[in-house]
Amino acid sequence: MQISDLQDIYATPFFDLISRARSVYLEHWSGNEVQLCTLLSIKTGGCSEDCGYCAQSARYSTGVQAEKLMSTEDVLAVARRASENGSTRFCMGAAWKGVREGDSRFEQVLGTIEEVSKLGMEVCVTLGQLSVSEAHKLKAAGVKAYNHNIDTSPEYYPSVVSTHTFQDRLNTIRAVQDAGMDVCCGGIIGMGETELDRLKMLQVLTTFDPAPESVPINCLMPMAGTPLEEQPPIEVFELVRLIATTRIALPKAKVRLSAGRTRLTREGQALAFFAGANSIFYGDKLLTAANPGVEEDRDLLRELNLVAQKPAVSAACGS
Repeated sequence: MQISDLQDIYATPFFDLISRARSVYLEHWSGNEVQLCTLLSIKTGGCSEDCGYCAQSARYSTGVQAEKLMSTEDVLAVARRASENGSTRFCMGAAWKGVREGDSRFEQVLGTIEEVSKLGMEVCVTLGQLSVSEAHKLKAAGVKAYNHNIDTSPEYYPSVVSTHTFQDRLNTIRAVQDAGMDVCCGGIIGMGETELDRLKMLQVLTTFDPAPESVPINCLMPMAGTPLEEQPPIEVFELVRLIATTRIALPKAKVRLSAGRTRLTREGQALAFFAGANSIFYGDKLLTAANPGVEEDRDLLRELNLVAQKPAVSAACGS
């Protein structure tokens, strides 16, 4: 899709835009299903990267302490609770630059994935950069989807991160696709980028072949001590416009209302669901940021007559 096409869609009068997005959504999805995902940081803090939004970077004084990789048993305990609470996807994230074949920590993560995959939820991981060989190992262990966000436009990316390039992100995404895993890829808004940057990010996502299975749209949660700590919050209508545009541009992708939901009213979240969002992070914490509580989300979904989408467990997970 051309950037001019996305600009035309985004500039559509608001109610016409969300009505069109709703129509596109209903062509491809059940109107009352939402994917519930739980995100767990299995290795927190001490990351060598300098992502300007991230409290886990060792380069910033954010109060987040470097921790060891969680044991398989501890991860399983959290995964079981997530399943009992109704989550259908369990995503594990590690704060490091990437994984390396033969590294003991990577081997431990593979073992953890194999155990979590037996619980019946979709397994997603976000482990930084990886090669095709490492991607194949993750797939064989039971990973359905790999999260690797491109964050923003190629042009604005160097303003946010300097320790790797936008192309590095694309290389990892290509490795994930070559291994047969689904790609979970989106971005963050509110980092000082322009409206055009947001649409250029979306335009890149429309070039993926195959298309992203899911697209997380995060609102920046400014973290004290990071370069972006003073960024103002995003207006809800900007968020909803981007969700609607994403739904029209990528009709078959799950569009995830991700970080920043604690700043949204119930009405704002309902508007986002109407405009095409059909996935949320479920649980009171993301990697380091707060998230609405389980009971709060249950009440919201009940009020909106929304139900949990069933997991699509991959063949690698034994189904």
